[in-house]
Amino acid sequence: MKKNTENSLKRFSLQAVIASSDYMKLVQSLRGPRGGMIFFKKEPVLGVDLESAINNAVFPGLQGGPHNHTIGGLTVSLKFAQSPEFKAYQNKVVSNCKALASRLIELGYKLVSGGSENHLVLVDLRPMGIDGARVEKILDMASITLNKNSVPGDKSALVPGGIRIGSPAMTTRGFTEEEFKATADFINEGVQITLEAKRSAPGSKLQDFLNFVKSPDFPLKEKVSDLCRRVEALTTQFPLPGL
Repeated sequence: MKKNTENSLKRFSLQAVIASSDYMKLVQSLRGPRGGMIFFKKEPVLGVDLESAINNAVFPGLQGGPHNHTIGGLTVSLKFAQSPEFKAYQNKVVSNCKALASRLIELGYKLVSGGSENHLVLVDLRPMGIDGARVEKILDMASITLNKNSVPGDKSALVPGGIRIGSPAMTTRGFTEEEFKATADFINEGVQITLEAKRSAPGSKLQDFLNFVKSPDFPLKEKVSDLCRRVEALTTQFPLPGL
């Protein structure tokens, strides 16, 4: 972990311009507001004044006006990112994600990368005979929020073959490796319910499945509700920060 950080800092110092346009990484990992950041060298590069060129391109070139609340939020987040507390938090994010990944592998799931060394796990559900869109729906009904996600070889982004799971949010709420192992078990239970629901659905299309699970006569409603009760019994022990 320390070596990776040192390598990243070295690469960072060698670049003339670095841009972060993936606002979800700022929200999830940095725990800051949605936005973007551009880092650049203060001294001219190949005769170009990067500071003037980039500032003018952003405003008035592209942005209608500065969002001072977002800028302020980012600065607070970046300052906190330099603290020992934030480093400890990030170490927990990684260790929790590894625990989640390891438990999913134990349960027979295929991970696209074979494991995790960061804050994300990408699960390929195709060997299980199910897709990410259906699993996402059932888990959402059970109070588990994750995203369907394309995996290598997919032909449809609407009905992709995988799901993406991140560890920062629940780490922030206080989850340890044991709770993340329990989360993997909950996800597995949701996948099994999804497989059963898919077999019982009246049609093969995704919309047939969605209509089926939302209907008052959905035969697996009690199984989903039972899973939801146990999920919420665990998560309510870890309150949202600030609430």
